[in-house]
Amino acid sequence: MAQNKINIALLLGDPSGIGPELVSKLLKEEITNKANLVIIGEKNIFEEGNKISGYSHDLETVNSFDEIDFKNKSRFFLDISKGKNHNYKIAKPSKESGESILEALYLALELAKENKIDAINFAPFNKTSLKLGGNKYSDELQLMADKLDVKSFCCEFNVIDNFWTARVTSHIPIKEVASQITKENILKPIKLINEVMELNGVKNPRIAVQALNPHAEFGTEEKDEIIPAIEEAKKLGLNTDGPLPCDTSFVVAYKNKKHDCMVGMYHDALQSGLKAFGFDRGVTVQGGLTVPITTTAHGSAFEIAGKNIANLEPLLNSFKIALSMAENKKN
Repeated sequence: MAQNKINIALLLGDPSGIGPELVSKLLKEEITNKANLVIIGEKNIFEEGNKISGYSHDLETVNSFDEIDFKNKSRFFLDISKGKNHNYKIAKPSKESGESILEALYLALELAKENKIDAINFAPFNKTSLKLGGNKYSDELQLMADKLDVKSFCCEFNVIDNFWTARVTSHIPIKEVASQITKENILKPIKLINEVMELNGVKNPRIAVQALNPHAEFGTEEKDEIIPAIEEAKKLGLNTDGPLPCDTSFVVAYKNKKHDCMVGMYHDALQSGLKAFGFDRGVTVQGGLTVPITTTAHGSAFEIAGKNIANLEPLLNSFKIALSMAENKKN
């Protein structure tokens, strides 16, 4: 019965990018029938996406979540247009696009806070549009944590082929990284990735921890902070290993399947390897929040928007993870 399913909010992403056409394609996938869906956005943006994909969908349109009844139907379009019928130009970031994204996102987060939805899955946003639209946060995770009143440690996870990565530092200058590499700071993402992977169905995940310095030996951080953090994690019963030198870590942990996930010290040490191995399949999970929130690891891809050639796999994978995490959380 529809009312026993997970409720997932689906967001269209940047109206000028590949998001609307991808959501249109996603709705044709069999796995989306396993959830109650609320697609949140402006009706004309969704209709443009359908024109590009060539698909049509049997969705009931509502103007408020209170009009939704999942007992009889499992798919609704929550229209936030309020009479506005803006013509969004393909492949152009704009203030209007940013405002549309933020309005849909704020509503989804509010519904999550009210326990009306169990997960959020969104097509790619565009950072320039978000900024033009009034976003003051350095990244989406900070915005979401603030709106959900989350004060505890949060961390962006990136996933390919169910291999997960987390990082100790994120969007900071490289010269500031070393000062942030402390035992306490390293333990936070180790604990969180263990918790989130278990929520995604991986029991006792094998966690690799990257070094900071070349070959894990040209510096003191490994001996002083990283190894003590790994030892402490082991005492807590977490299946940790390392430190692995960055230059071979993805070959050992991911390619040779020695580990299920990896914690790195800084952004590019993880992202370079991950994107080399699977940029076209990558998923981003916003970790540490009160509700599972997932998206693609790639951006809004303006250069191919409107051409109906965007690869559905990353959005489909991100939907699967949102569904799995929400189901496991509920059970």
